[in-house]
Amino acid sequence: MGIAELSDRAAMALMGERIQRERLNQNLTQEELAERAGIGVRTVRSLEAGQKPTVETLIRALRVLGRLATIDAFLPNPGLSPLQLAKLQGRERQRASGRRQAPNNKDRE
Repeated sequence: MGIAELSDRAAMALMGERIQRERLNQNLTQEELAERAGIGVRTVRSLEAGQKPTVETLIRALRVLGRLATIDAFLPNPGLSPLQLAKLQGRERQRASGRRQAPNNKDRE
């Protein structure tokens, strides 16, 4: 079973296990990881237990473990589609236009 089939809670637990395994492979204690990442030991324990880490905590831990570049693997830069490039004629889009709603008849009265 792949991670995509897991519940959110199970996926977070798996992520925590993998971070713990990487920490142990590098022979770091939780205290050493916490100190190097600038986070608390309780935060490291929570991260390894899969208990809703913040993005900042995850980034700090991955940076210390030398695994921050793995973010590119799961969230690569999507770039612009060929259709968007043609529409923009080489200019990069800066804003989303949002969803347009049909005009309400009450506004016209």
